[in-house]
Amino acid sequence: MNEISYMNDQTILKQIGSFVRQTRIRQHITQNELAEKAAISRSTLSLLERGESISLDNLIKILRILDALYVLEHFQTTDTSSPLQLAKQEKAQRKRARNQKTTGLEEDLGW
Repeated sequence: MNEISYMNDQTILKQIGSFVRQTRIRQHITQNELAEKAAISRSTLSLLERGESISLDNLIKILRILDALYVLEHFQTTDTSSPLQLAKQEKAQRKRARNQKTTGLEEDLGW
């Protein structure tokens, strides 16, 4: 386990807030400017920077404006199917298209 595994939720929130604040300041962006660009209230941004809880979509908006979405790369998943599952999936995929058989009911009966 790494160090973050031993931290409580409040400590992790404070680290996230500190990261956002430092990144914003490094880019010479005020809280008002960042909040406006992210379409959130300045008070929401202030809450985050103080280590308070905000919604995940607001965090994503903020990280996007700061060009810091790279911190979420660890959440990407890879397909870990077994060779047997991959073979079954490949077999189930259609290899070609064919015409539908007609039942004869579609013919014009002349009525």
